[in-house]
Amino acid sequence: MEPTVIEQAPDAARKRGGRVARRELRSHGQQGHGRPYILRGIPTYDIMSEENLLRIEATADRILAEIGIEFRDDPVALDHWKRAGAKIEGDLVKFEPGMLREILKTAPAQFTQHARNPNNSVLIGGKSVVFSPAYGSPFVMDIDKGRRYGTIEDFQNFVKLAQSSPWLHHSGGTICEPVDVPVNKRHLDMVYSHIKYSDRGFMGSVTAESRAEDSIDMTRIVFGEKFVDENCVILGNVNVNSPLVWDATMTTALRAYARANQAAVVVPFILGGAMGPVTNAGAIAQSLAETMAGCALTQLERPGAPVIFGNFLSSMSLRSGSPTFGTPEPAIGSMVIGQLARRLNLPLRCSGNFTTSKLPDAQAMNEGTMSMLAAVHCGANFILHSAGFLDGLLSMSYEKFVMDMDFCGALHTYLDGVKVDDNQLALEAFQEVGPGSHFFGCGHTMANYETAFWDTEVADNEPFEKWEAAGSEDAAIRANKRWKKMLAEYQPPPLDAGTDEALRDFMDRKKAAMADAWY
Repeated sequence: MEPTVIEQAPDAARKRGGRVARRELRSHGQQGHGRPYILRGIPTYDIMSEENLLRIEATADRILAEIGIEFRDDPVALDHWKRAGAKIEGDLVKFEPGMLREILKTAPAQFTQHARNPNNSVLIGGKSVVFSPAYGSPFVMDIDKGRRYGTIEDFQNFVKLAQSSPWLHHSGGTICEPVDVPVNKRHLDMVYSHIKYSDRGFMGSVTAESRAEDSIDMTRIVFGEKFVDENCVILGNVNVNSPLVWDATMTTALRAYARANQAAVVVPFILGGAMGPVTNAGAIAQSLAETMAGCALTQLERPGAPVIFGNFLSSMSLRSGSPTFGTPEPAIGSMVIGQLARRLNLPLRCSGNFTTSKLPDAQAMNEGTMSMLAAVHCGANFILHSAGFLDGLLSMSYEKFVMDMDFCGALHTYLDGVKVDDNQLALEAFQEVGPGSHFFGCGHTMANYETAFWDTEVADNEPFEKWEAAGSEDAAIRANKRWKKMLAEYQPPPLDAGTDEALRDFMDRKKAAMADAWY
């Protein structure tokens, strides 16, 4: 079965009229489709010298060769390493310098993740940038109901919000944990929700090998077995158990994705002072060692399988032991990770809209901006946690989701860079206006005003008196109104009835075969 194709008339955006039409033309272009991803028009920011990059790589090589990494309870992974020439000591694996880099040569430098709407397929690697929602929060919050455990309804709401935004490119994965669904069955409902309520790329389960396989099997229903075997249609986000441990839950899921020719996103989770050293260079070397090992394992499972070099550096309060997010050390560390990933010729997942704030407030946006700009400048191709991250990733916030989407919109323009052509240079405008006049009503302005500037959905740019008369609303209140409006106006993308029925039948059979488990 081929992926569902959704067509739109070229003038669809124009028919809506007014401000909405102008915004859609700015974001979507003349064809009425949102940009499926960004092609960066600005260079990456390479901050570290060749000499120091070599020192970090040499330290990572020593960690791999002298200390090693444990691969626990996965005899297949150990057998892969043994046949590749690694030194095996029980669960501990040691690697000669250069071994992992040689294995990684079969990994593609870029690949396409196909969406069921081909217009929304994303290129991952090279100059592409893909924004994806935050991932993994057990709680959700909004300013009406406060903080509470997430439900499948919340999960579906966030999928709908992401689908409705022209500034996000991906449906994400575990946007929040739907705790009202049994642990051993919720992966089915989450994957189905991504397929049903979105036509963008998405991520599957990694909490057990069988759940990873179920996720991939569901994509085979949508795309067909042959298409899935030959193309990437789903991602799996797998975490190292830092420091220097890969456990079987993650390696078996990683291998399941690679075996099916689907992309694993390989990510250490390093909190400086807890799961890694407090020094930035040491944490970067650890991250490089752990990530290379996971990425290389995908190539031993299936050479040529797509894989994403992931990174999650963070800090902690050494006074309290609490994690901190959106701080400067991990942000600048991401710049170096970007350089190291490019030297391996691998796509990069890095950073995101991180914050430890408990509210969608100034702290949240300050910290989120710090880490998001680091992701943009370090060259990240797939930016998980682009929207909604709050409370140190413990909570997914409806208001923060909307505020972050708005910032992602600004980053579209920022990443485009400065274009130079006759129209952009605007010589005819200077000729018309001359010295001492203004450009507000000149011909060049009138020809370009609809597309000249990015237009915010959340910020208030009115004079103080007009803002005050309208109720003196802050950004969180405006965002609250915005997400409710988006959900009220949401329209589900078409899904073939036969495909929907086959997915539901698959889920029913899987659920009937096991008792509910709540932990």
